[in-house]
Amino acid sequence: MPNLSFLDIINVCDNTRVHQPSPVPSAYDAELLVPFYLSESTESPAIGLLRPVVLEQLVLENQRSRELGLQELWALNVDEVAYIPRKNKKLGPSVSFRTWLDTHAKRTAAMKELCERWRDTLVFDDVCGPKKWRAELYPIYSDPFGIHDHPKDAIPGQALNFVFEMERSACALFGLITYGVHMSIYEEVEVDGKKSLKVWVPTRARTKQTFPGLLDNTVAGGIPSGMSMFESMVKECMEEASIPDHIVRKYACTVGGISYFYRTSKGWLQPEVEYVYDIRIPPDVDSKIFEPRPLDGEVESFELLTYADVVQKMRAGLFKPNCALVLIDLFIRLGYVMPENEPDYMKIITRLHGTFDLERW
Repeated sequence: MPNLSFLDIINVCDNTRVHQPSPVPSAYDAELLVPFYLSESTESPAIGLLRPVVLEQLVLENQRSRELGLQELWALNVDEVAYIPRKNKKLGPSVSFRTWLDTHAKRTAAMKELCERWRDTLVFDDVCGPKKWRAELYPIYSDPFGIHDHPKDAIPGQALNFVFEMERSACALFGLITYGVHMSIYEEVEVDGKKSLKVWVPTRARTKQTFPGLLDNTVAGGIPSGMSMFESMVKECMEEASIPDHIVRKYACTVGGISYFYRTSKGWLQPEVEYVYDIRIPPDVDSKIFEPRPLDGEVESFELLTYADVVQKMRAGLFKPNCALVLIDLFIRLGYVMPENEPDYMKIITRLHGTFDLERW
C-alpha cells in the first residue's frame, strides 16, 4: 500500500504540463498538443488542446463535410505553410472553428451534431460512447477564469464570456476547461486548547462511470450549463446526500477554489476548476440535520471520519484524486497543515491553484 505525501497526492491529480515535462513523467508527454482556438481571428483565445488522435479525426470530419456538400467546421492550420500568428504571438499548428460558426448557438448546434454522431458511431467509444455518455451540457467560456454567464441571463447587446455548450463526456476530447463544486461537511471541537476534526466522507457507488468505489468529498458534482455555482451545490446536496435546500442555503459558505490539470490514464485532458464550499456543523445545532444519506445511487454510504483516518486513507490513495486536493485545502485553511509540519507547504499551496499553463497553449 502506498504512503503518499501531500505533494505526491497533488501530483496524481495535477499531473500535466503543456510543452514541458509533467510532474510525474508520462509516455503522453511526447504527444504534440495543438491549441484549439475559438475562431480564425488572430486575436481569438485558445479554449482547448487537441491530441494527435483527435486532430486526425477532425481532418476526416472536414473530408466528410466536403463529400456531403456541407460547410467545414474546422480551420486546420497544422502544416507549416498554413501557420498563422495567434494571440500569444507564436507561430505553430492551431485549430479553430471556421468563421461561419460565429455565434454560441451555431457552435453549440455543431458540437451537438458532432458529439452525438461520434457517440452513435462509436468514435472515441471510451470517452463519449453510449456507456460514457452523460446527457449533460457543460459551458465553455472565452476566458476560463472569467464570469460564468449564459445566454438566458444576457443583457441585449452585451458580449458574453459564454461561447458554447456541449456534452460533458466529450469535453476531454477537446481539452476544454470544465467546472465543478465540492463541499466538506465537518465538525470541529476544541478541548483544553486542542482541536479535533471529523469530516463526512462518502464512498462512491461501484456502478459509477468514473472512479467507482473510491472515497469522495461530502458533496461534489459538475456545474451544468446555465446554472450558478451555488445553485449547483444546492442541487447536488439534495441529489447525492439528502441535505435539504434550506439547510444548505443557511449554513454553506463559499471558501475558495482549486484548479489543476488532470490527464487520465489513457491520455485524455481534463483541466478543471472546482469551487469549494464548507458546512461547519455548529456546536449549538442538532448535528442530525447535517447527516448526509445516499439518495440518487451515486454514493454507497457516508462515514464520519477523524482527521487521522482521512489522512491515512488519502496517503493510501483511496480518494478520488481531485477530492483529496479539496481536503488538503480544507486542512490548510483550518490550520492542520502548516509550514511548521509540512516541508512542501508553499509548493502545495501553489499547486492547488494552477493556471493550466495557459500562456503556453
